[in-house]
Amino acid sequence: MQVRKYKADTIHNAVNLVKEELGQEALILSTRKISEGRVPQSYNPQELYEITAMPGVGRKAERSYSSKGGALMDERDTGLFGSLKSELMSIKETILLLNGSGGLEEGFRLNPGAIEVYGGLIRSGIAQPYTQLFLEKGGVFKENRGVSSSKDFYKRVFKEVAKVIEVTDPFNHDDRGQVISALIGPTGVGKTTTIAKIAANLSLKQKKNVGLISIDNYRIAAVDQLKTYAGILGIPCFAAFSHAELEFALKRMKEKDVILIDTAGHGHYDVQRIEALRGLFGSYLTIRSHLVLSVVTNELEMKRAAKNFGRLKFNSYIFTKTDETQARGVIINQLFRLKMPISFITTGQKVPEDILKATKKGILRLLF
Repeated sequence: MQVRKYKADTIHNAVNLVKEELGQEALILSTRKISEGRVPQSYNPQELYEITAMPGVGRKAERSYSSKGGALMDERDTGLFGSLKSELMSIKETILLLNGSGGLEEGFRLNPGAIEVYGGLIRSGIAQPYTQLFLEKGGVFKENRGVSSSKDFYKRVFKEVAKVIEVTDPFNHDDRGQVISALIGPTGVGKTTTIAKIAANLSLKQKKNVGLISIDNYRIAAVDQLKTYAGILGIPCFAAFSHAELEFALKRMKEKDVILIDTAGHGHYDVQRIEALRGLFGSYLTIRSHLVLSVVTNELEMKRAAKNFGRLKFNSYIFTKTDETQARGVIINQLFRLKMPISFITTGQKVPEDILKATKKGILRLLF
């Protein structure tokens, strides 16, 4: 597999050289600013840009030196580059990034390595305005960063992303006495499975005395599903469909360290049912709610869900179904829309394994 270097006086011109010779499916391996003494008259020796690229996987590479490129390296092991295709930017993607970068061309001109970082954040699902903000706050576009590597840029940007993330552990409050937590959220986000995972971890790993309550009176099998999990874990589970029944269940489990409440999934436009849920909780101010959102949800709907369920004054986010998408940067977008700590993230259907207690490092690793 041929790996070639292309040099030009601007990023756009260098990209065009690659596009002209290798096509739009060519893969960019790296970009950087260099200085050379002997270059063609059309080049500015103070600002020369070099792109290392190779033909896209499946494109037959020529094995001759190109006058439009610089050094040529022949790699026999095409499998290596094929496996990395998803991590590399194609010329087509680079052109799209440059055209949709919100006027960042000057920043990319000063620091070509920033293109890779910008593309990485955009591919992760982080919205363009927030991506630009992270790069700017990370100092990526400062003129004296021209010699920095993309690895250095990533470190700077990750520190800025981490500042947006706030995490919490709802159950690490031994001095507060009994903890009562309710999982709320739209239909289909995985609340019952998530509550089973949390209950299993609290009971089996942290050795806490746990009880379950289901107030889901809309799904016929909801209570049975939760009772099945409770039976496996050897913990009590009550159904409560009125304020009086909830009060009775809470009194029966007053000796428990943690009580987890599984609520019915409500359409986030059904304000009447959300208000009814608030009425069901009644005067129990000790019940702390946690909003469960699926990362595969349309971002506009995620925003509206958080706004409408905000009537219940939830205390943290729980993000689910991160295994079903690679665009997990929607988590960051939601934090910008409504700042709130994250308590848990689920990564699959397996109980109790597929759940992570939220940490900044863990979230960054999940996103990127």
